[in-house]
Amino acid sequence: MAETKAWTRRKGPTTYVLRLVVVAYLFFLVAWPVYLVGQNAFKDGFDNLQGILTDPDIVHALHLSVEIAILSVIINTLFGVGISILLVRYRFPGKRLLNALLDVPLSVSPIVVGLALVLVYGGRTGWFGPTLESAGLQIIFAEPGMVMATVFVALPLVIREVVPVLEEIGDEQEQAARSLGANALQTFRRITLPAIKWGITYGVVLSLARSLGEFGAVKVVSGNVLGATRTATLVVEEKYLNFDKGGAYATAFLLALVAVAAIIVVSVLRPKEEDR
Repeated sequence: MAETKAWTRRKGPTTYVLRLVVVAYLFFLVAWPVYLVGQNAFKDGFDNLQGILTDPDIVHALHLSVEIAILSVIINTLFGVGISILLVRYRFPGKRLLNALLDVPLSVSPIVVGLALVLVYGGRTGWFGPTLESAGLQIIFAEPGMVMATVFVALPLVIREVVPVLEEIGDEQEQAARSLGANALQTFRRITLPAIKWGITYGVVLSLARSLGEFGAVKVVSGNVLGATRTATLVVEEKYLNFDKGGAYATAFLLALVAVAAIIVVSVLRPKEEDR
């Protein structure tokens, strides 16, 4: 009761001003631009949306974007959970360096990432390119390189959601399970995974949104070949540069719709789970 009264006393004009500033900031930076994309996408009714959904090349680009995003999310989720457990539950030399390196994808430009992948895996000039191509594996200007670029740019998102949860729950329950004879897999499945599932879920949603919207790195490594390696984000650029703004807005709207829908679904389901 005393804490409630103290909190009530702290709420003054400054609190409401800060709330107004935050709401205005989010409105003009996020909500308003997204609304304008949707408004322009449906400016001519459903014609723009129907136009892109009946174009085989754009449909292929949408399918390719979803496929790359799903593969990237799966890889980042498996890797992210493993690295998170390693960082929180174990001590080893170079731990701080590894933790710092995991943030590199957030600080390096995606264009640089794409160029680095070309230099390493490029066909004739890359370090491993000639060897891989002689073995029948093409990385750059093909889907594997696009997946690698997308995985890199979204790498830290699952990790940065799971690590704080692991630190908060501690390892007492895991130690108790091991003392009762549970092996590592049983401990993870019955103790650790249920405790971190919402951290993983939010990380997956962020990784999915980031993967669907990746542009720079994918553009460098894909070659932007129509009907082959052109993704939905590259379609948006191509449509806009060719003055087909309706098609660009419609494609961008579909990409934004998937990301926003995923966030809304998670936000709706989590309170229900907590009530249980």
